Amino acid sequence: MLSLASYKTINTAVNVTSTYVNRNLNKCQKRQLTSPDLSNNMASDYLYFILTETPEYYGHINLGRICHIRRFKYNTEITNSGSTIKLPVFFMGSSLDNKINMSCMKELNLEEAQLLMAILEDHERLKWFKERDALQTALTLSEGAAVTVEEGGEMLRGIIRYIGHQIPPKYPEPISGVFFGIELQGEDKGKGNTDGSYRSKSLFTCEKYSGIFAPFNRVWPVVPASPPPSSHPETEDVSPGDRVTYFVEDHFRHGMVVEVQKKGGEHVVRISTDTDENGKTGGEVEVPLQAVAKGEIPAEAEGMDFDTSQVETNTDDIYTNLTVDSVVEVTLATGNGYGIIRWIGTLPDRQEIMAGLELEEEYGVSDGTFKGQRFFSCPQRRALFVKLISCRPDSRFQSLAANYSEMMPKYGNAERETGHNGVLLDPVPPITAEQVKQLLIGRMKGIQGHCNSCYMDAALFSLFSCSSVLDSMLFKSTNPRDAPIQKTLLHDIVNPLRSKGFVEGQHIMKLRQQLQSQGYSRSFTTDEKDPEEFLNVIMHHILALDPLLKLSAGGKVQDSYCYQIFLDQNHSLVLPTVQQLLEHSFHSAGLKLAEVPSCFMLQMPRFGKKFKMFDKIIPSLELDVTDLLSEGPQQCMICGNLAQVECTECFKDPAFSQTGFKIFCNTCAAQVHSHPHRRSHVLVNLDIPKAYLGHGVPHTLTRDKLELFAVLCIETSHYVSFIKYGPNNQDWIFFDSMADRQGERDGFNIPEVHACPEVGMYLEMPPAELANQVPRDMKGVAKRLFCDAYMYLYQSTSMCLYR
Repeated sequence: MLSLASYKTINTAVNVTSTYVNRNLNKCQKRQLTSPDLSNNMASDYLYFILTETPEYYGHINLGRICHIRRFKYNTEITNSGSTIKLPVFFMGSSLDNKINMSCMKELNLEEAQLLMAILEDHERLKWFKERDALQTALTLSEGAAVTVEEGGEMLRGIIRYIGHQIPPKYPEPISGVFFGIELQGEDKGKGNTDGSYRSKSLFTCEKYSGIFAPFNRVWPVVPASPPPSSHPETEDVSPGDRVTYFVEDHFRHGMVVEVQKKGGEHVVRISTDTDENGKTGGEVEVPLQAVAKGEIPAEAEGMDFDTSQVETNTDDIYTNLTVDSVVEVTLATGNGYGIIRWIGTLPDRQEIMAGLELEEEYGVSDGTFKGQRFFSCPQRRALFVKLISCRPDSRFQSLAANYSEMMPKYGNAERETGHNGVLLDPVPPITAEQVKQLLIGRMKGIQGHCNSCYMDAALFSLFSCSSVLDSMLFKSTNPRDAPIQKTLLHDIVNPLRSKGFVEGQHIMKLRQQLQSQGYSRSFTTDEKDPEEFLNVIMHHILALDPLLKLSAGGKVQDSYCYQIFLDQNHSLVLPTVQQLLEHSFHSAGLKLAEVPSCFMLQMPRFGKKFKMFDKIIPSLELDVTDLLSEGPQQCMICGNLAQVECTECFKDPAFSQTGFKIFCNTCAAQVHSHPHRRSHVLVNLDIPKAYLGHGVPHTLTRDKLELFAVLCIETSHYVSFIKYGPNNQDWIFFDSMADRQGERDGFNIPEVHACPEVGMYLEMPPAELANQVPRDMKGVAKRLFCDAYMYLYQSTSMCLYR
């Protein structure tokens, strides 16, 4: 296990000058991928690697992660290393360097790294790195090339109009992903999701909804004789001696691989069979590679020959309401299987209406292909093709609604407008401190978790249960294509949460399905994400909400939705407050706030989801951002008069307080810096509004403070949240979307909200006493707030009125 000192080793690249920050802003320019000027000069100062083997002591880092190291640092390490070379590399998304053995990594050139960065999932990135032909083919593509692009399970024809970044590199990373901008052609026009614009910036021009931005693994040159690479399993996945499942007609059988060879331009697998089509043992058969799956799939999972006689007599009632994206269950020999309908239609040589399911678990037979033809895309062994009449609505949600419908309290006594399904249509205000006990406290309260949804449950509960700071995103005008997502968010999630105190898991799944169908991630409905990834998709990509943060560096402004706290490696913090963490991070990065944010989302300094930099962090109930603003009158920290200069070198001087930037009037600055230890300090003039020059500043200057309203925490990859719902230190509630469960595979999660006034007791402790608290002995759930904080959410009650 890594030492605490290793966790506290911070990326020295954070200490970049504001010139570096500015150089990387707004540089998304139209160019061909083969151009030597694909990225700015800063990106070419680095070497890039992809992790292909698990390194010793770093088993928590996913294979497929991309990392970087400066060229001069690389040369130094190579020169000074012995026989075993370990490079101090920085993984994308991490502020810590890691000593990784070179044998566990493969080097990438700049163009390869940028193409692979566009693939969000680590395992998918590794898969396509190994698909060298696809990667090399992508490097040859240029604007004007005719291509096929996969979108929403369909293969669409188009022409490349743009190759480049959608957004510039996110500070402090040197590169971001390169995407292909494609204008759809012919009958596929109108099946896209853009007119060539991204984040209100035009990257190319085409008709409305006739453009698509896609990573390279969804784009193939138009070569009629060669199907897309994703329809063929990778050859190295199947080797002689492997136990496999192979498909013949509508059935599959088991055997052992004897040989993999190439015939007529296609890979063919020779298999020693367990049984042939007549049920006899022994013998060999040659099968196309795309009809072979590694491992033995249980016979009952095939799903092509279900006994459906009990439902076929009433098919109209059973499946006419089932459509693509419906959450359903089917009966397998091992019990019920659950999944989402991704495709409905007829299969080759079959007359029945079939459904292609993406299952929650690996009981399927492919990744969305049938007899070598792709009908939709999903992870391997998650696809199952069944008769549509074999599907029925997911009973876990149906039974939940029946069992707990009487437990839902009404929203006061007011009559509210509802739709045909009882969903409230008009806006519902946030839950007040007086209503918390009535509406939120108890089991089956909050948002019901389902299938790795805790990141989304915790984020939505934190933002909308008791706060209205981001309600503008629920009502702002949006793209007609994205309106259903906004409607689901308002009518199916926020309104029920605020009016009844409970949201069923099916509504969260519906939102995840909508996000996935928009192409943001193929695993939105199955895999765990980070809250900031989900919030960025919702606020930026879907609803185009104005950025919440405007960060000033060197006179230029950088937009963002949340802020990741980075610290320099020389910090002296042991038991920090959030106020101290923010100030130290801004100080080390040379940042200021261009304006007071209405909502400030702060990610705590961590290494991934597992490793924390601090054993405990003290919540700052108020966040004073007055001294963090790039403009506006500020008070001298000594006399209270108008401050005129700032000294960054005094920031860590133990003679001063542990919080606040060190700003002085000219008189106090001269006195402070008459000390021999401070005479060499360099003072920086503050940007003072002209109206205050010559008039001073009153001692009663109003300070800009934000109030804490929620904290997201993570422990063992599970997200929960704390809500500060009232003015007192004891006014806290704790929410867990998966606090308990009823049943096993056929069951459902039970969310719970309960009061946690014990938090107030620890907030009132002196720091020394709090530092000595043993986490496992802390009362109630307080330990999770102080020790497992992932993201703090602050709001400005005044600024939110204008946003």
